[in-house]
Parts: sequence; C-alpha cells; structure tokens
Amino acid sequence: MAEGLFPRERSAPAPGAVHVPGWLPFARQRELVAACREFGRGPLSYEATVLPGGGVMSVRSLCLGRRWEPYRYLGKEESLVELPGWLVDLGRDALVEAYGEHGEFAPDTALVNFYGDGARMGMHQDREERSPAPVVSLSLGDTCVFRLGNTEDRGRPYTDVELVSGDLFVFGGPSRFAYHGVPKVYAGTAAPGLGLRGRLNITLRETGL
Repeated sequence: MAEGLFPRERSAPAPGAVHVPGWLPFARQRELVAACREFGRGPLSYEATVLPGGGVMSVRSLCLGRRWEPYRYLGKEESLVELPGWLVDLGRDALVEAYGEHGEFAPDTALVNFYGDGARMGMHQDREERSPAPVVSLSLGDTCVFRLGNTEDRGRPYTDVELVSGDLFVFGGPSRFAYHGVPKVYAGTAAPGLGLRGRLNITLRETGL
C-alpha cells in the first residue's frame, strides 16, 4: 500500500472524526514499536481477549493504566502497569493536531492491540468510559481498513478509511460513540526498517472513573 503519485490528505470522514496521515515521523514510529515490545515483556503480555459469550478475539491486546476487560474497567488497584506520562503527552499532542487544542485531555488508559496474520476487529462501540473525551488512535506497521460507522448499530452508513503506519485517527463529539472496526489488514505492508511484522494500534482514552 504505497503512497502513490499524490500525498494522502488530511480528512474529516465524519463530524468529530479526524484522520491525519503520516503524523508520526518514522523514527518516532520505531520508538513506539520498541516501547510496545517492551510493554509485553512483563508483567503484561499480549493476550487474546475472551468475550463473555466464549468467543476469542483474533487480536492480541494489553492494557496500560486502568485495566479494561469485557465490558468494564477494573479498579485502580488492579492496574498492573501505570500509563507512562510520555504517552499521555503524546495523546494531548494528537488532540492539538486534530482539533487545535487538547481540552485538558487526561487519558488514564491505553489499549495496545496487535494484529497478526488474519486478525481483524469486529464493529463495536467504546462505551465503558464515563468521560465524553475523544479517543486517540495511533497506527503502526501494516496498513489496515478502518471502518467508522454510525452510533445506532453495526450496519450502514459507514466510511472506510485506510490507515497506514504513522497515521493518527481521532474520534470525538458526534462520532465518539460510533461503531467502528478493522475488517481487513494488508499483511506485509509495513516498512522493512520498522522492525514489525503485523499491525500495532494504540488507543488512548479518558475513562472518567
């Protein structure tokens, strides 16, 4: 999934949603990949989430800061790793890029998802948070199709956006509780020098708890 003849343009696929292509410089991407690898060396590890109905997600995840499990957040005392301050600052910088201000954004949780071969994410809402603050999403590695839907159900209307390594995607305001998912990842599209096979996605949220 190359850049092609024309550079990708910043866009707003829905009210409150902003896509900024190539926001993270390549060197910063490498740093984040290294950090995500380090996060998984303990006490956390990347694990496939088991849903209440018994289904197992194809994506492997770990949670920094306040821990999430389907479909609730655990108490602070049950958090295994504190959310790094530098990641909070990165989230605030992302909101300034997307909206021109960060509005005192205070993320207290980060979900790091790893998409290996064949992994995808079904349509879902991020609705366990009490705060209406936007969700900040950072993409690393393989290119994917990100599907941003409506707030009523998993069906149409929805918009598909191609997210490439280094891209920033923020959704807040009217799109904060939109259904969204990743129906496809293009395997082998990560830059060789990134040191990553697959896709990493970091999402920063403010729980309001």
